[in-house]
Amino acid sequence: MFFSDAIKINFKKYSSESNLAYKNKDFKRGKFLFDSLVKGQLVGTKFDNYSFKKIQGGKLNLESSKKPIFLLTYASWCVPSKGEIPALNKLAQKYSNDVKFVVLFWDKKHNVKKVAKKFNSHITVCFAHETYKNDAPAISSIKHTLGFPTCFYLDEHLKIVDIKRGGGNSSPSVAYMKAYTQNYNAFRDGLSTILINKNISKERLATN
Repeated sequence: MFFSDAIKINFKKYSSESNLAYKNKDFKRGKFLFDSLVKGQLVGTKFDNYSFKKIQGGKLNLESSKKPIFLLTYASWCVPSKGEIPALNKLAQKYSNDVKFVVLFWDKKHNVKKVAKKFNSHITVCFAHETYKNDAPAISSIKHTLGFPTCFYLDEHLKIVDIKRGGGNSSPSVAYMKAYTQNYNAFRDGLSTILINKNISKERLATN
């Protein structure tokens, strides 16, 4: 089953229960519902072969990658947590030969240009928007369902291995190095699920 079909079948019930949980400020249940949807219905489905516009020009066709993909969805008005982008840049520098790193902004190109410069050359920055031709399927299946920031971990055949919320979600009051470390470890843990032929289990940074 394709991801878009699985979302279409299961999202209505998830959305209703999730909205109620967050309305009641029951964040623990909200997380439980998200994790249940991911583990029970989305993991193992095939991610659709979306085509995204690249900030540097041209298009990225996911199926052309031929290696595992890490896809992080953002919006230009979405403020990354402290240390999040530097942690992602560091991991991309280390593992870009083995994983395709993609950051997708749900925004128009002119709004993405400035923030795109914060990501290094090992990360492909893309954008999609409701007003752009051919972006509607991805926006409907991804942006309007799971929201953002959301991380998708896909194997080389586009099969979904895991889906997680953002990075380390550090508090603004946390010291920079601790926040950086939390984000690094969170992204690294996700990457370990698609880098099955590489032992990166010992590469977590110390939080102290």
